[in-house]
Amino acid sequence: MEKLRVAVIGCGSIAKHRHFIEYHLNPDVNIVAVCDKVKARAKEAAQQYQAQAFTDYEVLLAQSDIDLVSVCLPNYLHAPVSIAALQAGCHVLCEKPMATSYQEAQAMIEVAEKNNKKLMIAHNQRFVASHQQAKALIEAGELGKIYSFKTAFGHGGPEGWSVDGKDSWFFDKEQAFIGAMGDLGVHKADLMRYILGEEITEVSALVETNAKAGATVDDNAVCLLKSQSGVIGTLTASWAYNTSEDNSTTIYGEKATLRIEDDPKYSMIINYTDGRTVKYQLGKIQSNDAGGQTTSQVIDHFVEAIKNNREPMITGEEGLRSLNVILAALESSETGRLITIK
Repeated sequence: MEKLRVAVIGCGSIAKHRHFIEYHLNPDVNIVAVCDKVKARAKEAAQQYQAQAFTDYEVLLAQSDIDLVSVCLPNYLHAPVSIAALQAGCHVLCEKPMATSYQEAQAMIEVAEKNNKKLMIAHNQRFVASHQQAKALIEAGELGKIYSFKTAFGHGGPEGWSVDGKDSWFFDKEQAFIGAMGDLGVHKADLMRYILGEEITEVSALVETNAKAGATVDDNAVCLLKSQSGVIGTLTASWAYNTSEDNSTTIYGEKATLRIEDDPKYSMIINYTDGRTVKYQLGKIQSNDAGGQTTSQVIDHFVEAIKNNREPMITGEEGLRSLNVILAALESSETGRLITIK
């Protein structure tokens, strides 16, 4: 099979620290086009990866022979650019959250199906070794019946990582639509669905903007979630964890408690009810603080799916189910009601 021809649309931090590097390291692809409305960014990326630079994604799609597009843009552009790329005959890897509404996400899914192209949402937490091990242990019954969980994702905010710093689109509701919940919370919603192997059916949430001056999106959120089988737990997303990043999850079961990514040495610790403790060293979870995310496995997985004509792990449908949890949290906070996800 010939190498896949890749275009990366959006040359900000997520492209620079993950997409470009991972595509460059993959032997089955060539980066042939890059696009950013800031000409200097597009030019810099094009020079580094010997690609053609564009400042208009529509011109790129019209003039370039592309197999695969990565959409690394502000949230409000995820759906329209993904749809345009799918209609142009490209497979699409879209950053999260996949869209700003159920309707947008559904349109992406329908266009992908109509054009017989693959759509994947870049929820990288599913590829973390400790998360995969946790899922396997739960499926094997190692924890017995699952009762509850708590999961958190928080750091000091995107201004320390975004190419635009404190002026980043992340803080602008018109471009981002959603703040910490879209940046971090949707990752953990997707993770809990993945680890538990069931859907979230009820959501209650408090969503606030109280940490970032001038932000018009949320920067702190605490959610109560209930799953199909009655597992209840909390999900926290925050841009106010200023001293260190927290990307931990704890799962409480009948036979044991499973702690994931909350210990500096062990990526997973199981405390059994009979007094035993088992510790796993599975490699550290990647974080922005650790210098970027250059081996997330997201790109390699999607390339393999295209090469072998298989559905990727996080399809558009999967991305929509995780987005629905976040949309329900926003609705709950706005209305003061418990929201049922149908």
